[in-house]
Amino acid sequence: MHILLTRPLEDCSDLIIKLKELGHTVSHLPLIKIKKMEYKEINFNDFSAIIFTSSNSIKHLNLDNINKTIKCFCVGSNTEKFARASGFQNVIAANGNVRVLKELILQNHDKKNGKILYVSGELISSNLDKDLSNEGYEITRIINYTVEHNDEIKDDFIEELKKNIPDIVYVYSENSSKSFLNIIKKYQLIDSWMNTNLMCIGEKTSSVLNEVKWKKIFLFSPGEEEFLLYKV
Repeated sequence: MHILLTRPLEDCSDLIIKLKELGHTVSHLPLIKIKKMEYKEINFNDFSAIIFTSSNSIKHLNLDNINKTIKCFCVGSNTEKFARASGFQNVIAANGNVRVLKELILQNHDKKNGKILYVSGELISSNLDKDLSNEGYEITRIINYTVEHNDEIKDDFIEELKKNIPDIVYVYSENSSKSFLNIIKKYQLIDSWMNTNLMCIGEKTSSVLNEVKWKKIFLFSPGEEEFLLYKV
């Protein structure tokens, strides 16, 4: 099958290798660019736990003065992998679902044990900090990166894409969907996807692309990409 992956390369390089080893053709079109944001200096000693909902939140955080034994909650396996590679030792990970992450925090961190630091991007799909605050937790959110649409797409790539429309496309965020829709319209590809299966994280992500005619639309969590191949 021909598969189109749309995350930044550093977030999907392992998956590209795995899919190619399985015999699939893989194209890569990063739909967003990550941009670091400045944030106020943090006294990590004020916190007894930290939450990461993206590996980008770890990449753009100054980790020099943080005790790596702090309880660390991650939204999914990719974020967990990056957290451990960054030296965090006490890591608890969900399955890519923020609701599951919230439940893990409720089960594994007593609100009496101190404040929680929540490090995230500017755009979030769920108000995790507000939800935890409503549960009685004292939580501080730090925004240390944002995303921009990727407009640097080579014409050669688009021409090759037109000749060989993918069988499967994976889209990972609402913002990525908006970027993808802009590209589809810009290059007059709106009617090219009727034989393509669209794989999206969440209904918000898929709803942006509803005006495009797809073969089927599937919802998934990060880490399920390979499993989904057997459903189409």
